[in-house]
Amino acid sequence: MSRATFPAAARMHRPTEFAAALAGKRIARGAFFIVTAKFHSVLASNSYDLPKTTSVDLNKSTLVVPKIARLGLIMAKRFAVHASTRNALKRVVRESFRAQRHDLPVADFVVRLNMKIHDMTLSELKYAARQEVDAHFLKARRK
Repeated sequence: MSRATFPAAARMHRPTEFAAALAGKRIARGAFFIVTAKFHSVLASNSYDLPKTTSVDLNKSTLVVPKIARLGLIMAKRFAVHASTRNALKRVVRESFRAQRHDLPVADFVVRLNMKIHDMTLSELKYAARQEVDAHFLKARRK
């Protein structure tokens, strides 16, 4: 059984990785988030003896193609003014991804906040965000 961790290899780090994923297909849109994904080959999605990434040389720059599902988060300050709100939303999305990442297809997922957060308690916001993100990742599993 696979461990449900969230290692550095499951995160997107570079702006080029975010740009490539944002240019991909929109998976879902909800009240809070837009989820886009750049799907990759399923050649080595669950092989533990193969390396986790493969380097491909395109236009004289190295692009890293993952062999696992990866997550990138964009939480704009204009939509969630308070840092505590942005951090809570990021925690909720990361936890949902962590719990489901082994069931997701091999892709780079970007979860982007797309609507201004109005007056809600933090508990209500976290509950609503978790319900929405779980539904988005469930939809991504079916793609």
